[in-house]
Amino acid sequence: MGLRRAVILVALAAGLTGTPAAAQETAPVGDTDAAAAANAAEQARVPERIEIGLSTETVAITSDFTGQALTIFGAIDNVDPLVHRQGRYDIFVILEGPRSELVARRKDRVFGIWMNVESQSFDNTPQSYLIASTRLARDITSLDTLARLSLGVGQIRVQPHPDKKQAREVEQFTSALRRLKRGDGLYQEFPGGVRFISQSLFRAELALPANVPLGQHRARAYLFRNGELVGQTEAPLRIAKAGFEYAVSDFARTQSLYYGLTSVLLALFVGWLGRIVFRKD
Repeated sequence: MGLRRAVILVALAAGLTGTPAAAQETAPVGDTDAAAAANAAEQARVPERIEIGLSTETVAITSDFTGQALTIFGAIDNVDPLVHRQGRYDIFVILEGPRSELVARRKDRVFGIWMNVESQSFDNTPQSYLIASTRLARDITSLDTLARLSLGVGQIRVQPHPDKKQAREVEQFTSALRRLKRGDGLYQEFPGGVRFISQSLFRAELALPANVPLGQHRARAYLFRNGELVGQTEAPLRIAKAGFEYAVSDFARTQSLYYGLTSVLLALFVGWLGRIVFRKD
């Protein structure tokens, strides 16, 4: 009996001393679980997405084409209302023309005649580049990010052709290429050209110059939140000739034999008709 009573007393003592300890250990675990749940909920928030649509999928170039305004509409999914109210969403919209090899030439007077004395070829360079943004690019994100994403005329990647002789002053030719493209209206920037029309909808206005290059263009959009890139997307745009003049030139290029025969027959008919009309009896 004495031994049994001693064991019971020891068990009771252990139970009385262990209960507070267990309570003290479970309380912090509950707080930790709540914090972890809040952190998981923040991380589980669906990120923003950006989508765009063009006012037209094809731009027709006719003989009287003098330029055209292009409107690009877009939407942001999963907008954070607080960030939007603070004006911390920014957007870049770019229309980039076909890429090709471009050549910059320097002229100089040789024996009294202006001649091309040196040139520099640049590989895989966009023929046109139009960019619109919600505000000035330097106020949106860092210069490193602008350079990495080629956001801006000054950030376009212009690389000398690797298989051709490089000029002595490549940087000057690069600057000259950008300057000439700006002068032709093919490289343009439109700060403030992107405007929000609702909490999630926006529109961008770009001005296509009269000498816009033909071919497949690419419209790209970048979404920034507090200066950080959170989404991007793109859509195609085709610019092609149209009208009677284009139909004739396309027929001459694709059906050269029939074009030649048609031209000869047309010339004979016009000659015969002229002889009839202006014949003197």
